[in-house]
Amino acid sequence: MTFLFFLLCILIDRVACQIRYSVPEEQEHGTFVGNIAEDLGLDVTKLAARRFQTVPSSRTPHLEVNLENGVLFVNEKIDREQICKQSPSCMLHIEVFLENPLELFRVEIEIVDINDNPPSFPEADITVEISENAGAGTRLPLESAFDPDVGTNSLRTYEITPNSYFYLDVQTQGDGNKFAELVLEKNLDREQQALHRYVLTAVDGGMPQRTGTALLSIKVLDSNDNVPVFEQSVYTVSLSENAPVGTLVIQLNATDRDEGKNGEVVYSFSNHVSPRVKELFSIEPRTGWIEVKGTIDYEESSLYQLFVQAKDLGPNAVPAHCKVLVKVTDANDNAPEISFSTVSDSVNESATLGTVVALLSVTDRDSGDNGQLQCEILGQVPFKLKPSFKNYYTIVTDGPLDREITDSYTVTIMAKDRGSPPLASSKSIKVQVADENDNAPRFSRSSYDVHVSENNVPGAYIYAVTAVDPDLGQNAYISYSILECDIQGMSVFTYVSINSENGYLYALRSFDYEQLKEFSFTVQARDAGNPPLISNTTINIIIVDQNDNAPSIVSPVSRNGSAKEMVPRSAEPGYLVARLVAVDADDGDNARLTYYIAKGNELGLFRMDWRSGELKTVRRLPANKKAPSAPYELLIEVRDHGQPPLSATATILVIVVDSPVDRQGERGNRAGSPKENSLDLTLILIIALGSVSFVFLLAMIVLAIRCQKDKKVNIYSCLASECCACCRQARNRKKKLSKSDIMLVQTTNTNAAQVAVEEGGFGHHSQNYCYQVCLTPESAKTDLMFLKPCSPVRSTDAEHNPCGAIITGYTDQQPDIISNGSILSNETKHQRTELNFLVDRPRRVNSSAFQEADIVSSKDSGHGDSEQGDSDHDATNRAHNTGRSPRCILLHLGESRTVQDADFSMTAINAAL
Repeated sequence: MTFLFFLLCILIDRVACQIRYSVPEEQEHGTFVGNIAEDLGLDVTKLAARRFQTVPSSRTPHLEVNLENGVLFVNEKIDREQICKQSPSCMLHIEVFLENPLELFRVEIEIVDINDNPPSFPEADITVEISENAGAGTRLPLESAFDPDVGTNSLRTYEITPNSYFYLDVQTQGDGNKFAELVLEKNLDREQQALHRYVLTAVDGGMPQRTGTALLSIKVLDSNDNVPVFEQSVYTVSLSENAPVGTLVIQLNATDRDEGKNGEVVYSFSNHVSPRVKELFSIEPRTGWIEVKGTIDYEESSLYQLFVQAKDLGPNAVPAHCKVLVKVTDANDNAPEISFSTVSDSVNESATLGTVVALLSVTDRDSGDNGQLQCEILGQVPFKLKPSFKNYYTIVTDGPLDREITDSYTVTIMAKDRGSPPLASSKSIKVQVADENDNAPRFSRSSYDVHVSENNVPGAYIYAVTAVDPDLGQNAYISYSILECDIQGMSVFTYVSINSENGYLYALRSFDYEQLKEFSFTVQARDAGNPPLISNTTINIIIVDQNDNAPSIVSPVSRNGSAKEMVPRSAEPGYLVARLVAVDADDGDNARLTYYIAKGNELGLFRMDWRSGELKTVRRLPANKKAPSAPYELLIEVRDHGQPPLSATATILVIVVDSPVDRQGERGNRAGSPKENSLDLTLILIIALGSVSFVFLLAMIVLAIRCQKDKKVNIYSCLASECCACCRQARNRKKKLSKSDIMLVQTTNTNAAQVAVEEGGFGHHSQNYCYQVCLTPESAKTDLMFLKPCSPVRSTDAEHNPCGAIITGYTDQQPDIISNGSILSNETKHQRTELNFLVDRPRRVNSSAFQEADIVSSKDSGHGDSEQGDSDHDATNRAHNTGRSPRCILLHLGESRTVQDADFSMTAINAAL
């Protein structure tokens, strides 16, 4: 058995291709038709991966495709006559397609006719009548046989039993069908033979031939001289399809010259008119009107042949015949039909232009202009129609897609024919836009300022950052993290943490404003797309100061819970009794201090400046009548402005003395006139400069000689230190110390023993020390002096930190503070933190007590052995610019001795100053 194969491949953007097979009808189930995959050159192993399948609308029960190997085979027996009737061509269509990329193939299967049907007559017995007066050549149409086969297998000819009276004339109709007419060859004589019987045989052209027979009976009738006559032997009329029932097709007219019954004509369809014609048309016997009886459909048949006979009512009537050709004109009665072969579930928003979304076909059963179609996509959508072949179109992308703007499109295709009036139909599909990870998470701001109060609870929630991602699904799932950095030399992860799911920030430690004012770190938002997209934002944590530090009074220094101040009885109103200095480690209002007398001023003798802390007299101080030597005990309270406010108190014992000399002996001439102070300052500065220059020159000479001898000490490295770090061991020498010789006590963090020297002139091992006296820029006169030891100190500058932390550093070694002859460092070590603020950050002291600062105030031992040569040395330097750092005066001190006064264990400055 041979199968024909023909391949027509029209490659249009690799979408459409056509292949054709032929198979004879009546094949059994499983009969091989062809291998579509091999014939198209497809890789059979990839059919499943590319989802090889048939278009549902093109499937037929007669044929089946094996989707695994592409074999086309017969599924059930095919009867061509049942499928295609009398159509010359019988085609079945199957459409198959593959994905990734989309390829469509149209498979045409031609059903080849076989000679499986013999011709057959409508009736087994055919009877015709003829008048005995009929002359030679008289024709009698015979009923046609029907052969459902087509082509060469169809009806080819008719045969009749050989005789001497009749023969057959076989003719072909316009549609190719053949019919036979019985022709009288010799005159008949009814009296001799009234009935003739012959076998009529219909023969087809198949191999082998098949035949059909019928018994033909010819009755010879008595004569009726005239027969009806039609005006034309063939009539041609046009009829619009869908003509309503009862529509007049034609009115036939046949005349008979006879009279009476022999002249009355009746009309009827001939015997060889097909049953379908009798279903569609009817003829009125008396009038000859042919009317529409059924539904005329151009798509079913465009031409109908009606064979009509007219016969009079006389005896032995001989019928007359004519043919009516009814041409059906097409009407635009069929709207276009849209059928989608394949539709993609979704299209990626990053799809390039021309990506195939769907494949469709448009058909119209009408013909001519009524069947000419125009297709378009309605509305403004980023898609367009692209013709493939015949009436096939593909829907492809025609613009950028953005799921975040539009997540789906309804694509409506409208097909319209060119009939009059035109008919149109439309069909819609919904195209989902698949998400692509094309949007990074976005924070609402590039940086966030988060204020956190100090002393917070570790683990407390402090803020929440949120990023949004307009993508979908995993592409929009955001996780948060903190980027690694250091804060004060420690990882940021020891300070804060973040919830990766919701962006909640938590403090992992309690913050201290005094140690860390603010720090920054970076939060990163990352989506779960592939590849993931990220964005960053900066979090600035600003520590908010809390009033957690009470003020600390650093001057005057209390002894045994109180500080003593001497006031001469002759002091005028406004006399400065004492200047209180307090510090507060907090900031802002929490460090803004107010001074006032809380207790002991019931008589109103004193007045406290609430801003500067200066305690002054209001009027002359009277003697206490009950106890003339009893001091005035004042309770001074220093309060900050925090919420709630914190305070500190100090008790000052104001002792009224009779002589100003006593006052000077205790504190010096602090209440002297400005002119005298100015004069003393000038003289002191001149003496100091000369002395320092001389001492410096002498020290250089001594160092040069020593370095030359020992070859061990480098004078340049000795002088290069920031705070005169050139401490050295002095030679052993004996000297009788005078009253002016003073001992300095070294105050470092190391365990340094005090070097004591007795005045008796005993030999001892003495040391020389270098000190730096630091005064605030605005100091003109003060009771405070800060001594820094010669050992190098650590830098207090804030180090740059990758996380952007702003920190406050303090030196390891704290300076000594001398106030009114008292050394504070050894006795008030608990105040070192407050003193650090006073030294390194003078701006924190909100008191005017530092506007004037006394450099040195010294006094004798207080046991009556004071010599006339004892004097006060006040050196003041007034700052011209408050923005400068404190000045430092380098003092080189020689041998020293210990002052024996236990109450005033101050360190005095060498006679060089």
